[in-house]
Amino acid sequence: MNIQWSIHKKRGNHRPVLTYEIELEPFEIDLAVPQVVIDNALPKPPSSWRSFCYPDEDERAGEALDWYSLMTPSHKQVMNSGKITLPWRSQGSRFKDIEVAFTRLRQDFELVLACANDSAPVEIVEHLELTENTRNKIAAGVASARFLSAVGF
Repeated sequence: MNIQWSIHKKRGNHRPVLTYEIELEPFEIDLAVPQVVIDNALPKPPSSWRSFCYPDEDERAGEALDWYSLMTPSHKQVMNSGKITLPWRSQGSRFKDIEVAFTRLRQDFELVLACANDSAPVEIVEHLELTENTRNKIAAGVASARFLSAVGF
């Protein structure tokens, strides 16, 4: 699984925007690894629909944050991407919590991937025929029918 993200923030009262892309590798798709979801992964600001936050409003006024979920794509979906607004932060913020969230997602995914890999492939081919006892019981009737058919009856 490859995870790539970037964070962009314009100068001023604009909130940072996180853009991410998560893509499964072909062997992970072949293993049909289920989707991994982490609730409360990334902080979501109040009024997250706004790209900015004025001083003394929303998170800058101490209002509580909500949370975004973070998830891996399913093996049928293959790729998951998103673009979300993060809470406003003071200058010099390193966004360490974002890295922690993606690292936690990768660790949880690797546990699920290891379990899927432990399920070994199986191929069983079986064949059943009539028992010898049944063959002996119907042999006389089948032989006489074939003989009569061969001579035109």
